[in-house]
Amino acid sequence: MDNQVRVDKWLWATRVFKTRSIATEACKKGRVVIDNIQVKPSRVMKIGDIVHVKKSPVTYRYKVLGLIEKRIGAQLASEYLLDVTPKEELAILDVQKNMIWMKRERGTGRPTKKERRDLDDFFETD
Repeated sequence: MDNQVRVDKWLWATRVFKTRSIATEACKKGRVVIDNIQVKPSRVMKIGDIVHVKKSPVTYRYKVLGLIEKRIGAQLASEYLLDVTPKEELAILDVQKNMIWMKRERGTGRPTKKERRDLDDFFETD
């Protein structure tokens, strides 16, 4: 275990992101925040930091419990981070999962006027 670890390496090693390049890209795009500051991939982590990671539509929050540079198994990753994401944020995922998505077969084109009226009648909330 090192005394200094880059944010992108830590996010990858603790399995927040699938690859280090994805973690680096998230930092560059401003999706990783520590102490209300968007961080660069090279920022050094400290134990006790709260890391905000925006993965649309949810912003996850992780508390740093330990520093690690090498990727480890998923079960061991919980020793290095604590998920402190509020329940309200996680509820967004449940809502999104339960939404009804309208599907149309590929290549069938736009709905006709009659099909549009039928769809509007079906999805009417009154």
